Amino acid sequence: MIITKTPFRMSFFGGGTDMESFFREYGGAVLSTTFDKYCYVTVRHLPRFFDYSTELAYSKMERVKDVEEINHPAVRNAMKMLDMHEIRLTYEADLPARSGLGTSSSFVVGMLNAFHCLKGKYADKKKLADQAIYLERELCGEAGGWQDQIAAAYGGMNRIEFNMDGTYDVRPIIVHPERKQQLNDNLLMFFTGFTRFSSDMQKANQAGYDEKIKQLKQMYELVDEAEAVLEDKHSDLDDFGRLLDKTWRLKRQTGGAITTNSIDVLYEKGIKAGALGGKLLGAGGGGFLVFYVQPDKKNEVMEAMKDLLYVPFRFEDGGTQVIHYTPEMYEPKE
Repeated sequence: MIITKTPFRMSFFGGGTDMESFFREYGGAVLSTTFDKYCYVTVRHLPRFFDYSTELAYSKMERVKDVEEINHPAVRNAMKMLDMHEIRLTYEADLPARSGLGTSSSFVVGMLNAFHCLKGKYADKKKLADQAIYLERELCGEAGGWQDQIAAAYGGMNRIEFNMDGTYDVRPIIVHPERKQQLNDNLLMFFTGFTRFSSDMQKANQAGYDEKIKQLKQMYELVDEAEAVLEDKHSDLDDFGRLLDKTWRLKRQTGGAITTNSIDVLYEKGIKAGALGGKLLGAGGGGFLVFYVQPDKKNEVMEAMKDLLYVPFRFEDGGTQVIHYTPEMYEPKE
């Protein structure tokens, strides 16, 4: 039996520039971090006592006799890609799916990690990220960028650079521990209650894509500015919050499905209460709002957001991990 633990990610700057259609022409980068909310994937071989050969437990229960019968596209394609058979897989998570935190990609990375481990093979972080991107974007045909899979595999606070030749580089943000702690303390996250499929949002936002290039280029430039704020101990950390506001207002212009009237109202309430900036996490349409708030304004912002669920969090650096490994004696069927 294998159990993997894979973090969710919080993307601050550059979202949208990780789309292959953009970065292969202009380059791209995101500044993101993983944090201490996780999904857990348990995988083992299914004993041959049943009239089905594969059992999946996620938001639904599936029991099938053939891999081709699996409804979940990521599981079906992953099992075919890695030649997995007779599997029992369960999924659970600290936060809801379809909430803008890269939950589907974290699941895919954790599942691939577990499948490799079940076969007695080690897969490094880059291999897991690459396979997750290929699985979601090519085999499953889901719209979206590359940042979620990379963040989930590597973990930590990073600048992820996307190159025009189709490669990427992961560079940790070098920030003093006390400054990083201060940033963590100044960020407040709230659940809006709305959930959606990221791939659906991405498809909706493709309309008029050419008109959005200007905004995406500006969002790309903000990654440099935000990175400089974090790494320069003499700069004003509050500028990070102001840049969040700037990137959110740019992002709102890149797709009609990015925001809703309800989200706009919530965001402006947070700003009026004293937040310097913030953004909706993910592809848009719902999920989690994060605000950058100075310590003396926290009570006012918490009061303004009292109708939403507050979700405390801490940054994490581990990425996907195998947290339980019990070898199995498994002989494939003839």
